[in-house]
Parts: sequence; structure tokens; C-alpha cells
Amino acid sequence: MSERKTPIIADKILFVCALTLAVFGIVMQYSASSYIALQQTGDEFFYVKKQALSLVVALVAAFGASRLSSGLLKKISPVLLAVSLVLLALVFVPGLGVEKYGATRWLNLGFTTFQPSELAKFALMIFIAARLSEKSCARFRDMVAILAATLAVCALIMLEPNMSITVCVGLCVLLMLFVGGCGLRQFAVMAIPVVVAVPLLIFAEPYRLKRLLAFVDPWASPLGEGYQLIQSYYALGSGGWFGVGLFNSRQKYMFLPFAESDFIFSIVGEELGLIGCIFVISLFCIFVWRGIVVAIRAENRFQTYVAAGVSIVVAVQALLNIAVVTGSVPPTGLPMPFVSSGGSSLVVFAAATGLLEGIARNSQIKRSFHKMY
Repeated sequence: MSERKTPIIADKILFVCALTLAVFGIVMQYSASSYIALQQTGDEFFYVKKQALSLVVALVAAFGASRLSSGLLKKISPVLLAVSLVLLALVFVPGLGVEKYGATRWLNLGFTTFQPSELAKFALMIFIAARLSEKSCARFRDMVAILAATLAVCALIMLEPNMSITVCVGLCVLLMLFVGGCGLRQFAVMAIPVVVAVPLLIFAEPYRLKRLLAFVDPWASPLGEGYQLIQSYYALGSGGWFGVGLFNSRQKYMFLPFAESDFIFSIVGEELGLIGCIFVISLFCIFVWRGIVVAIRAENRFQTYVAAGVSIVVAVQALLNIAVVTGSVPPTGLPMPFVSSGGSSLVVFAAATGLLEGIARNSQIKRSFHKMY
């Protein structure tokens, strides 16, 4: 009996969700950025061309990651984390780091820029997956390496400064520890320094306190810190059920800042209405569901935790982005996975999706082998 070949795309639903979000993102980025791109560069397709090129690179990255051996990935997980930490530190080197909007979060690669924090999120998840596959986190001494790695990543990201990504990483780590068997007592003890640190970090930077006050009452500073959230409300509110029509956004005419990146969900709501928002949320829900299925069917503990980690990052970041745009949490800069403008984010999330596809394919091969014999 000949062995049945497994397809290149092991989980078609997962792949279609990711690709649909990425292509949909390019369409929405054109709508959100065409006017400002025309004003700044004379080319309304300027940002869309960059994102389309990033999508090509992302597909290559996804294919390469899907072929990566889980054994090799586990072996190099500490190296991957170390490289991420070095890249995070390099953004502070003059000439290498690129400062935008008062933060130094990007590396200048000459032909483009790269945001190391995007890679660091998944590198940390893979490192944690490797540790959890060897030891549970039922005791504090088993979590020392995980907590030390998390502290190092979060500290470097906070220095950029980038509190939004720091919060995202922290939440993802907590969920990974929960999946790994961390008890309520450990969570309670870890919550103490977090509860103390968050207010200190907010008061340490005046702009964070202003953002918090703007979240409580954005109309108290309609032309200041509350401006962006108010414009997001206008966009979502004017969309209604079915929206004002694709490419017909009014907020994109330089009313809503970062419409093509952090607040692209507002443009989705304005142009495609509640139905469009439900469509995007549904794609993320299906993606996370398939990620959980991949984790459950994985052939070993490491692959299970990697699949869980990728699913957690996608779920947490998408949820936080939507929460910010809808005014459910204080405003902060966090892109929507696959959809927001940003080559670094798209390529890294695509590579993470490739890891899920590779795990799914391995589990299919194992099931096929058992059926044959």
C-alpha cells in the first residue's frame, strides 16, 4: 500500500482565514491610506504597494516556517529568543534605531525597517512552549526561566517605549502559563507586582496619564488626547449596519490618525458597517478555533504549546486592537494582525501561521500512518 501524500496546506480553513484577512487588509489599507499617501508622496498606492510586497514575502515566510522541523525549532528556541533580545536592544543604537512619533521601535535595514517586538512576541511563546514541554509550571521554581525571559523582553519593549505591546506580551504569557498548568496561587502572587507596576508606569510618563483620562472622558479634550477616540466613534457610528460603502470613508481624509494601521478597524466599521466588523471578527474566531484544533491534535507537547502560543497571540492582539478602537480599553498603539499596515507584523504573523500549518501536517502524517498500520 502506497503512502498517501499530505497536501502542502494541511489546514485549508486556517490558511484561507489568514490569507483572506491579509488580502482584505490590503483593500482596506488602500481605502484608508490613499488620500494621505497622495498628499505625502503623490502616489495613492504608495502604502498598498509596500504591503503587497510584504504579502509576497509573508507567503514565502509561511511556507518556510511550515517546513521547519519541530525538533529543530525546539532546539533553537533559546537562540531565537536571544536573537530577539539582541534586536530589541539594537533599536537603541544610533543609526540603527528609527524614531517615529516619540518612540524608537524600528531597526533601519537600509532597504526597509523592521520592528523587533513583532518577532520577540512569538520567539518568547516558542521558548515558553519548549520549557513547558519539559516541565509543568505547577511550582514557581519551574517558572523562573520563563519569568526571567518575559521580564527581559518586556523591559526592552517598555524602554522603546511601547506599553501596548508590553501589555499584549504579558497577557499572552499569563495565558500560556494557564495552559501549562499554573495554579491560582501562582497567578495571585504574580498579580501583585503587576498591580503595583501598572500605575507606576502610567504615572511615570505624563502622556499615558493623559490617555487614561481621555479614555474616561474623551470629550474633555476633543482636540487633544481624546481626539483620536472621538474620530473612531464617528467612523463606527456613521457606519451603521451596512456602512457608507467601500472606499467611501470620510474619516480617512486626515480626520482619523493612523487610519491605515492601528485604527483600520474603524474604517472597516465606517465603510462596511456592523456586518463588515462581524465578518472580520468571525475570521479571527475561526482562525483561533483552527489553531486550538491544531494544538489538540499535535503529536507532542511542544507542538501543542507552540500552536496554543500562536493562537493566543493572534487572539489577544486582535481583541486588544478592537477594544481600543471601540473605546473599551484606553487608547494605545497596537496593530490588528494580518489587516493593519506594517510589513514586519504581516511577515511574522504569516510565519507563525506557517508553524501552525507544519504542526497540522505532522499530525495528519501521524494519523495516516496509524490508519495504514
